[in-house]
Amino acid sequence: MTEFLANSVDQASVICYVIALLGCLYALFAIVAVRGFARSTIPATIEQFPPVTILKPLHGFEPDLYAHLASFCMQNYPGPVQIVFGVTDPTDPAAAVVRKLIADFPDRDLVLVISPRRHGPNAKVSNLINVQHEARHELLVISDSDIAVPGDYLKVVTASLNQPGVGLVTCLYRGAAAAGTWSRLAAAAIDYHFLPNVLVGLKLGLARPCFGSTITITKTTLAKLGGLQSVADQLADDYRLGIAVRRAGLKVTIPNFVVTHACAERSARALLVHEIRWARTIRSVDPLGFAGLAVTHAFPFALLGLILGGFTPAAVLVPAALACRFALQAELHRLFQLGNGWSISLGHFWLGPIRDVLSFVVFIASFFGRGVEWRGRRYGVRADNTLARYGEAES
Repeated sequence: MTEFLANSVDQASVICYVIALLGCLYALFAIVAVRGFARSTIPATIEQFPPVTILKPLHGFEPDLYAHLASFCMQNYPGPVQIVFGVTDPTDPAAAVVRKLIADFPDRDLVLVISPRRHGPNAKVSNLINVQHEARHELLVISDSDIAVPGDYLKVVTASLNQPGVGLVTCLYRGAAAAGTWSRLAAAAIDYHFLPNVLVGLKLGLARPCFGSTITITKTTLAKLGGLQSVADQLADDYRLGIAVRRAGLKVTIPNFVVTHACAERSARALLVHEIRWARTIRSVDPLGFAGLAVTHAFPFALLGLILGGFTPAAVLVPAALACRFALQAELHRLFQLGNGWSISLGHFWLGPIRDVLSFVVFIASFFGRGVEWRGRRYGVRADNTLARYGEAES
């Protein structure tokens, strides 16, 4: 029995080292994918600028919410721009932020909609359905509340949508820490895992993403897909819209343009709740692809190999994994100007390994259960990936 256990441990060590080796190769390939995306061209600015309505679903207080929303008010866009903000409760702190924006930008077309009406278990989509009736323009830009954008954002997304065969435009995003150490770790997850994983998936033709950071679409196209009502019960509403666009024979394009996602996690619990929800969302829509992300965890698997097998020649994969991951992090910093006022340094280097181990923990935890917590509410996820409030059937 003892010999059997020893052999099993040795075999497990070998498996961990093999995955770590694949992870090293993955990190090097990710550098190629990141460079390719960075070299791609942004569509030329269109000569005519169609009127745009931006839909902003809001819920509760977020650090720097005013600045994030103001970035949409300060667009360098010659055409008419309407921004419709939505909350479900008149006492929501976000409503006060919007009223200040309306006062500070009297020359902008800003509208606040307050409606508690629910159209399905997805509260964000219900909010969007409530506000879309105020949208006066054919071209819609839907963007989450924690996104900040540069001044040429609307020019880029409208020019991208103007390309032949394009039905929807979405944008990659980088992380920006807003509330201390835990938010820095949350931003690092976006920068060091989300960004390269998406770009590798795109380069290999395996990823079909659509992100809540930006969904640019026309009313006509959205209506053909069944409207926002068609995703009111979905956990991954943005992903499902992207799938629907592709099934309609149109393209979802991602321009070489990165917006900023504000990370406001103030505790380990907030971080884990948020990231496990993200992980379970990805697992629910693409189980095989999510399982394949095991190879992205080179450093944790190398550590496991060392712990299980001891100091063997294969243990060289531990520093090798660190070197490959750091090379990828350095390239991401160089090409996307990552960070929030802190540069890549020896101290910054150690954020990467800590983040890698934490991401591995989240990856493993995501397999234990299907429930998620979202905006303080607990949901189950049915087999068809629709949401159910706890207490309802999840099968």
